[in-house]
Amino acid sequence: MPVKIRLQRHGKKGKPYYWIVAADARSKRDGKYLEKLGFYNPNTNPATIDLNIDGAVQWLQNGAQPTDTARAILSYKGAMLKKHLAVGVKKGALTEEQAEKKFNAWLDEKSAKIQAKADGLSKAQAEAKALALEAEKSVNEARIAAANEVEEVAEEAAETAEAVAEDVAETTEAVAEEATEVVEEVVEKAEEVAEKVAEKTEEVAEKVAEKTEEVAEKVEEAVTPEAKEDAAKEEE
Repeated sequence: MPVKIRLQRHGKKGKPYYWIVAADARSKRDGKYLEKLGFYNPNTNPATIDLNIDGAVQWLQNGAQPTDTARAILSYKGAMLKKHLAVGVKKGALTEEQAEKKFNAWLDEKSAKIQAKADGLSKAQAEAKALALEAEKSVNEARIAAANEVEEVAEEAAETAEAVAEDVAETTEAVAEEATEVVEEVVEKAEEVAEKVAEKTEEVAEKVAEKTEEVAEKVEEAVTPEAKEDAAKEEE
């Protein structure tokens, strides 16, 4: 029976995780499996991998073929290296103790690299968090400064408007007073003109009356005695 070491998908859409399984190559991808060898979660950084190395090596020695992704995981965790060392022991190229020593040295080095990466990520995350806090602080300070500036501008505008209103009120009052004075002056002038006109009219009337009397006297003198007699007769 051909056996494959492959990934079996689990989890929600968009956040999958996988079981590492040994399964019949003819079965469905997510169908039944022969043995669960480990767990792979790509959603963490670095990815979380839990692998039964000895079980994986046993299946590899029995002829199981890993998929490309499964091979990469087995290599990352040292299963492929341990299989290679086991072949060397079988051929007599090295002893079991030497193979174990080499494998443990590789594991220590790999663990140190993984830890260094994790530390680097933690440091980067801490720095990113610090930068985010600093940026948020700067934004808040800028908002406060802008609010204070707006308040100052509003106060200045209010003071300016009040000063302008006072100036307008004073100017309006001054213009009203000046207009009142002009009206009073015009009234006085009009009264003076009216008085002068009345005086002139009275003088003219007196002169006309005098002239009228003079004319009447002259007319009376011009009437002849005969005319007077005729007039008397007519009256009789």
